[in-house]
Amino acid sequence: MAPVTRRTAFPKVLIERDSESEQSSSEEEEEEEEILEEEEKILEEEEEDDDDDGVTTASEKTENLEVGSDANRKGKAPITISLKKVCKVCKRHGHEAGFKGATYIDCPRKPCFLCRKPGHTTLNCPHRVSTEHGVVPAPRKKTFKPLEYVFERQLRPSLPSIKPKYVIPDQVNCAVIRYHSRRITCLEFHPTKNNILLSGDKKGELGVWDFGKVYEKVVYGNIHSCLMNNMRFNPTNDCMVYSASSDGTISCTDLETGLSSTPMNLNPDGWLGSKTWKMIYGMDINCEKGLVLVADSFGFLYMVDMRSNHRNGNAILIHKKGTKVVGIHCNPIQPDILLTCGNDHFARIWDLRYIEAGSSLYDLKHKRVVNSAYFSPLSGTKILTTSQDNRLRIWDSIFGNMNSPSREIVHSHDFNRHLTPFKAEWDPKDPSESLAVVGRYISENYNGAALHPIDFIDTSTGKLVAEVIDPNITTISPVNKLHPREDILATGSSRSLFIWKPKEKSELVEEKDEKIVVCGRAEKKRGKKNGDSDDESDDIMSSKSKKFKSTKSERKKLSRTKG
Repeated sequence: MAPVTRRTAFPKVLIERDSESEQSSSEEEEEEEEILEEEEKILEEEEEDDDDDGVTTASEKTENLEVGSDANRKGKAPITISLKKVCKVCKRHGHEAGFKGATYIDCPRKPCFLCRKPGHTTLNCPHRVSTEHGVVPAPRKKTFKPLEYVFERQLRPSLPSIKPKYVIPDQVNCAVIRYHSRRITCLEFHPTKNNILLSGDKKGELGVWDFGKVYEKVVYGNIHSCLMNNMRFNPTNDCMVYSASSDGTISCTDLETGLSSTPMNLNPDGWLGSKTWKMIYGMDINCEKGLVLVADSFGFLYMVDMRSNHRNGNAILIHKKGTKVVGIHCNPIQPDILLTCGNDHFARIWDLRYIEAGSSLYDLKHKRVVNSAYFSPLSGTKILTTSQDNRLRIWDSIFGNMNSPSREIVHSHDFNRHLTPFKAEWDPKDPSESLAVVGRYISENYNGAALHPIDFIDTSTGKLVAEVIDPNITTISPVNKLHPREDILATGSSRSLFIWKPKEKSELVEEKDEKIVVCGRAEKKRGKKNGDSDDESDDIMSSKSKKFKSTKSERKKLSRTKG
């Protein structure tokens, strides 16, 4: 018999018969033909049943392969293998969904992955074409609260009315490939030294990198035993940094010596099961009161005194019991105003002076888990949140209407399995408090390569200001940090660190260097007698002739005046 082959939709594989089967009698061949006819009838009946159920169609590419010629001789039915397309999203047959190279194919049984609305796919989603699609500023209701009056009189005049031009760091200046042994989870710039970047990874290690000298880097591996989630510098001592980890501890590390202490440990008895193991995610520092504020994976808030490095007071329930509190941020103008977010689909505003369970000032409801929530860096009157429903939400004033956000911006960041969660952060140097940076999950096709850009978004309009890419960075970049004083962006992608700077500045430097090199080469070609080049001599001769002509005209004028 002729060899059995698969169709061209799959890799071509030939299954040849043994020599004995080729010399079989006509009776055996007739028996095999009868068995094949019965199998075809059974397959046709199965396909009809599948068509009735709406699971598979007759146009599906299915193949049946015969395995074992000995079974045919003995009169037994051969074993058949059916190869069908299986969707990874709905686990049904007949179609495929997911990434194919740089494009994402939606499951036809599910709504659009990006905007969560049915009727179209991710490739045709209007929000993918323009991020500001559907973004309409909400009307700001007038209020007569005392805080609103104070804001209009004191804080509003300090904000510029004219929005300055954005400076986007869009070119990789330096990088450290595979700096950490596991993926990077958090970044922090040094408060006084511009070239120092701190990074934490999934293993709990702390990295200190001087990207001004590139090769000066240190990794401290004895800080935590597992994932490091957050870092904050001591406001009174820039050599000490506090870090929070999923091992339930807060660590205070001296960057000069690498020695660390543990001010608080929520799991003193070690591992007793997942139901009792407490992890710390959110962390921030209240500068006025000298407190380190942390929250665990069960919804409780803890306070640690920085002067004594000991826990202060009892735990306070600030989110739904049993849910993670993943973010804490103190207001930059009034540190007693606290913003938290968690897995209970809420971001909440608290007053630290009167905080207790159920005493939140505002509850900002979201549709899914809230990855991060931050006050605006200068005035502290705006709020930016990142939710797993592919939405960035902005509240323009914490003194105004907080029932609904001012804007919702659709952005692709719904993925955190095997990745650090995406978090949109403000640009601390932007005086208009409107520029935010966030990584993108869905890849884009750039000259045949699937790349995941980093987006700079204008939160006042929802417009995509810039998308930063580099052909050498093929991994996703969920961790991004903007420098508080310079036009620098730090990115943590997998185990590598990248430093971005504006392209214009680097191009200017290159132009100057090229001019100097050209002059040096021209002098060498000219020879030892005349140090000037041919171009320079032509310029000098032309200038001399111009001077000679000008002196002649001046003499004529003088003679005329004398006459």
